[in-house]
Amino acid sequence: MTTESLPRTPVESACRSFPIEAGPADPAVHHVRAKLDREIRALLAHEPGTRSGADPEDLHQMRVALRRMRSVLKLSGTLVGDGAEPVRAELGWLGQSLGEVRDYDVLIGHLREVIAEFEVRDQAAGRRLVSKFVTERAAAKGRLTRALSSVRYSALLREVSLLTQETSPGAADRPHDLIGGLAKPHRKLAKAVRALPADPPDDDLHALRIHGKKLRYAAELALTSAKKKRAARIKTLIKATKDFQTVLGDHQDAVIAAERMRTVLDTADAAVGFVAGRIAERELARRAEARAAWRGSWAAVDAAARALHA
Repeated sequence: MTTESLPRTPVESACRSFPIEAGPADPAVHHVRAKLDREIRALLAHEPGTRSGADPEDLHQMRVALRRMRSVLKLSGTLVGDGAEPVRAELGWLGQSLGEVRDYDVLIGHLREVIAEFEVRDQAAGRRLVSKFVTERAAAKGRLTRALSSVRYSALLREVSLLTQETSPGAADRPHDLIGGLAKPHRKLAKAVRALPADPPDDDLHALRIHGKKLRYAAELALTSAKKKRAARIKTLIKATKDFQTVLGDHQDAVIAAERMRTVLDTADAAVGFVAGRIAERELARRAEARAAWRGSWAAVDAAARALHA
């Protein structure tokens, strides 16, 4: 068997030899393909670190790349062919495995920071509390490793690769305004904000954060096709959506941490229960701070999006 006839590895199959580039004058489909190519490369670059678990940031960045691909396919997938929606669904499957481990990484890292500020006499109980979540994280990491080693994952990489290389008939000539396309996710976010009561449920604020993330990823794609003046406005929108995500992300992290503390009380010894209670109190305060700040962050997002379309 010659070298040329050897089967390609999943990593080799998922990327061309050279990155796909697209300039402002190129049709939208080229920008979509280039964005998918960049993100699959980012995903693969962080896969070894995700497998080893040496740095939680690798898993985080792998998950971000995956989310960006899903967002691109949701907004503009028709440009790259009928396979876009099945691939988006499969990316969702992988995202669940990555998200489970990422949630534990965020929780464990935060708990360690909080407990480090407690008195020395509470440190041992704090470490016992954290160890419970470390054990649970190990089980989730095992499920993720199996997913990354599966035939299903290899097939997913190949399917993404095909979307970067193939174009549906006439796609290059099909009108598709990436910048104008930002109006839709902005409208959805604005509608979701208007529908909220004065004191929204936690789940509704989490859903709002997801809407904001979709707008941000759409703006990142649109930026690749923008000329100087509009590019500056899109950058302002991206910054505003990042700040919006940060506020609502802090809120969601606080909600999850407080709930996790409640789950350990039935089985924890008195010392661990005491520490869990102290942490829950802190998290509820953090939740309240985010609730007081999110509407101001939303106002900045709304203003940036409206300026873009003015």
